[in-house]
Amino acid sequence: MPITKFPVIDFSTKTAVKYDTAIIGVYADKKLSNAAKTLDQLLGGILSHQLLSHKGFEAKEGASLTVALPARAPYLRVILVGLGDAKSATEHGLETTGGILAGVLKTQAAQNAIFLNADDIDLAKSDAHAAHAVGLGVLLGHYDFELYKTAPKTDPKKPKTALARFTFLTNDDKKLSKEFVTQKHLAESICLTRDVVNEPPNILYPATFAARMKKTLVPLGVKVEILSKSEIKKRGLGLLYAVGQASEFEPCMVVMSWPGTSKGTGKATAKEGNKTKGKSQQPIAFVGKGMTYDSGGLSLKPGASMMTMKMDMAGAGAVFGLMHMLAKRKCAHPVIAITPLAENAVSDEAYRPDDIIKSYSGKYVEVLNTDAEGRLILADALTYVQKHYDPSLIVDLATLTGAIMVALGTEHAGVFSNDDDLWEKLNTASKTTGEKVWRMPLADHFRREMDTAFADIKNIGSSGFGGSSIGAAFLQEFIDKDRKWAHIDIAGVASIKSPRPTNPKPFGTGYGVRLLNDFMKDNFG
Repeated sequence: MPITKFPVIDFSTKTAVKYDTAIIGVYADKKLSNAAKTLDQLLGGILSHQLLSHKGFEAKEGASLTVALPARAPYLRVILVGLGDAKSATEHGLETTGGILAGVLKTQAAQNAIFLNADDIDLAKSDAHAAHAVGLGVLLGHYDFELYKTAPKTDPKKPKTALARFTFLTNDDKKLSKEFVTQKHLAESICLTRDVVNEPPNILYPATFAARMKKTLVPLGVKVEILSKSEIKKRGLGLLYAVGQASEFEPCMVVMSWPGTSKGTGKATAKEGNKTKGKSQQPIAFVGKGMTYDSGGLSLKPGASMMTMKMDMAGAGAVFGLMHMLAKRKCAHPVIAITPLAENAVSDEAYRPDDIIKSYSGKYVEVLNTDAEGRLILADALTYVQKHYDPSLIVDLATLTGAIMVALGTEHAGVFSNDDDLWEKLNTASKTTGEKVWRMPLADHFRREMDTAFADIKNIGSSGFGGSSIGAAFLQEFIDKDRKWAHIDIAGVASIKSPRPTNPKPFGTGYGVRLLNDFMKDNFG
């Protein structure tokens, strides 16, 4: 479970609980719905008066207007929340509105809130229910990470101020309650990823990260195998071993196996999950870069560039959150996920520029920059998953290059793929989840830049340009010729510097969990 304690999100046909806050959604036309009119009449027209008199409140998406109520009113306050144009309402927009509501409710110290007109709001051109989008936004907007803040002593007589319950008043309570379970699991999975990205590197290092994955996933039916430093060396994963050999926090590799379910429901069994009409199902593979800290090694980063490098394991974090989500919703298809974990440190045992290292594939890599280490540990992991599990396709996620931010900024992840159909499926999932992607080039000339007289390949290019494509081309060297593969460079999207409505605690975003969960759900069950 994530560190954040979420409020209860429920759906009810009646207001059995005493609520301190009522919420009413208002479209841009500022007309009160039937449910809102009933409350307005009870309050003597105060809501319609406020809507008329507050010219600045245009009911734009996410805008809010808090109305304090008199002593004998059924609530302490009513929050009028803007929903924008009814014809252009989107799931992503209403989710953002939910995140904004979470912030407003926190500011107002609300404990129990009820959304009165959930049945009156709708999503344009979508079968999804608007209340689910708002509810997910409330959960994500409630995220916090304050493990290492010493809590002030509180007066036991002082009432609690944290939001405990958020209810949607609806005539379709049973159906919406049942379906919202998936949204709750999604929020948990995203926040698990945020948690590990936000953890400091003295707390989250390879061994503790691996232990957290095992503790979280095994009870859900995921098989978790952890390869130790000695096992990595014994099996010949030379690149992963070299990158992690300088640190007191020893490298390891986590292999997670989800067997799949025959119908997408019920208890997962290997027999059911790996058979379809008597034939073996090839698993889908996900690989996540897990540099729990990256100093740059002997090719030392500048101090300012080093300060955010606890997030260099965000690819592994996304894979962790994804496996949690797939297990929670009983994904039909078998999945293999691998996270090579290491810390790129400086010591007398550090690997060096000019070292030539044998990879797990058997190819030799000349290291010319120890700060181009993520591609090294991924190369061994990619080879490992192909040799041992023969997946039908592979998707890897990595905070691989700063160059991707130069190209795309901080809103899009870069996708490099050797298969057009795989790219299209990822792009479709991007549009439904709001986790943006942009296709980047893979071409032979990027690979030629890594030719070297002394080994099979070197780990950086010669020109200094096209760094993200160079990194992707390096990884492609370790992908079987006919294997479908996509590399997602998430360096620009894995963390944020400023809060957002559904990501109120900068740093980790949890990027990738939603994208790949929708990719799996839409194409493999």
